[in-house]
Amino acid sequence: MTGRLFLLTVQFAMLLSGCEMDLSKENRLSTSKFGEMPDGRDITKYTITNKSGSSIEVINLGGIIVSINLPDLEGNMGDIVLGYDNVTQYLQESPYMGAIVGRYANRIANGKFSIDNEEYTLAQNNAPNALHGGLEGFDKKVWSASPFETNENAGVILSLISEDGDQGYPGSLKVEVTYTFDDQNQLTVDYKATTDKSTVINISQHSYFNLNGHNSGQIGDHEMMINANHYTPINDTLIPTGEIARVENTPMDFRKAKPINEDINTDFKQLEYGLGYDHNWVLNQDEFSQAAKVYAPKSGRIMEIYTDQPGIQFYSGNFIDGMSYGKDNFAYAKRGGFCLETQHFPDSPNHKNFPSTLLIPSETFESKTVFKFSVRQ
Repeated sequence: MTGRLFLLTVQFAMLLSGCEMDLSKENRLSTSKFGEMPDGRDITKYTITNKSGSSIEVINLGGIIVSINLPDLEGNMGDIVLGYDNVTQYLQESPYMGAIVGRYANRIANGKFSIDNEEYTLAQNNAPNALHGGLEGFDKKVWSASPFETNENAGVILSLISEDGDQGYPGSLKVEVTYTFDDQNQLTVDYKATTDKSTVINISQHSYFNLNGHNSGQIGDHEMMINANHYTPINDTLIPTGEIARVENTPMDFRKAKPINEDINTDFKQLEYGLGYDHNWVLNQDEFSQAAKVYAPKSGRIMEIYTDQPGIQFYSGNFIDGMSYGKDNFAYAKRGGFCLETQHFPDSPNHKNFPSTLLIPSETFESKTVFKFSVRQ
């Protein structure tokens, strides 16, 4: 007897007996093959759909969010994250689109840091600095995946062991990242990590968003609010200087929502260094609360971000060059998507005045970020 026929037989029997079967979880989560790694390992795609028909797709390569499909103000579904249709492009072309980045998200100056007077050297994969974990960071690794579903949500638990010395980092690090998508169109990302040797850690989610649709062009019309009175200025290699500066009376002020392109071309040294926005904002919070809110007038879609992290990196897609063809064979142009990466500050191991990113064996790193999606009518 096939599985589907068996299910129908059980349903019919239960109806005859006066019982009702709880089918609320049916079709909430499905799996399919996305592709293969060069060594032949299968990459699996996990599709999570809620009661309203919104969905996210995640693959076990890099914990990459391949798509987020949501309604616009007319009720039309659209995919709001940039990405690719195949494994090869994610491995060879992707600027971390949709991926979990680590061990250390963002940059470490000159690829060097010290713990207890012992210096560690990392690959300078963003010369002269280390970026997003190295040449083979978390975004390029195949994670173990355990899907789950309940009556209210579904998701996937991704786990990984980064061995001692991986990309130059000390300690064997056990990492767990859980994606949960619920019926309120909320995507919750829970991070957890332990180590057997003192190390540094800074994990983030690196999706590129375009709330008008991944294939709709530039994001300059998106109205953004960042809940921060301060930011960390950078030098010409995009490394923080150590200063914590006020946003007031500068183009870095997003305390009141404004279009991304309103000040992006202002004659301001920080924007010159980043070719636009590529900075860390110091969030006005000590615990879990709203960090940012983005509204796209054209589609009516809204994204709110809540986190317990001290910082958020706003990157306006300045280095996307239009030469990479993504999903639907669409050429992603400069500023065709933006990132809002919840995080500790860049280069924290080299700045004693920044919140510490040190993880020791007796502690567990835990963090939560929620992406809440809605529509303004």
